[in-house]
Amino acid sequence: MLIETLVADAFGTNCYVLSGGRGSECVVVDPGVGIAPRLEDVLAEHRLKPVAVILTHGHIDHTYSVAPVCGANDVPAYIHPGDTHMLEDPALGFGPASRAMFGTGLDWTEPDDVEVLADGATLELAGLRFRVDHAPGHTPGSVMFHTGAEHGTGAEAPHTLSGDVLFAGAIGRTDLPGGSDAQMRDSLERKVLPLDDEVVVLPGHGPRTTMAAERESNPYLKQVAEHSRR
Repeated sequence: MLIETLVADAFGTNCYVLSGGRGSECVVVDPGVGIAPRLEDVLAEHRLKPVAVILTHGHIDHTYSVAPVCGANDVPAYIHPGDTHMLEDPALGFGPASRAMFGTGLDWTEPDDVEVLADGATLELAGLRFRVDHAPGHTPGSVMFHTGAEHGTGAEAPHTLSGDVLFAGAIGRTDLPGGSDAQMRDSLERKVLPLDDEVVVLPGHGPRTTMAAERESNPYLKQVAEHSRR
């Protein structure tokens, strides 16, 4: 499995391009600020053809380039229904940093073709299989996408696109509109902690990690694990 990572021009958001290899179809994940022109270079370099954009959640740092990327390639965007309101009006998810950067004059266009994600659904895209795992807390519609060997794609190791649910050494914030501490703790306990140690985590921000590393050193996961043992 070919995985290319592009870091957006703002907020350090990771955009991922996943495919079965050079010269094939691909899936674009979370195209943020300034991604579109650099994405074109990656597609040309590896001779890739996008078939979909999949979104881990609706915050603008993950969706800023979704309309131009979808429009240029005539592909749909997939998002959980809990976050579709932010595709209609990104300001509904704004925190102070986003308001300071974008203000109230954002020129925004919603993608023409939006498909909604269901918890537990399997997406067959670009020869890859993605299992959708609804994990609210950061936003109402936050999801993780699981793909890799255990999900039938033939990859050497399973991968989880964790969005802003889980980072290396941290978790997503819950103080933005629609965030919930209780839902985040539940998602960590029921959706993140059960993942196998060998899972490679591709987060929405920062470096990739593994579940083994996070189980050992992530203070938020350790706290939730300790609470669940009581």
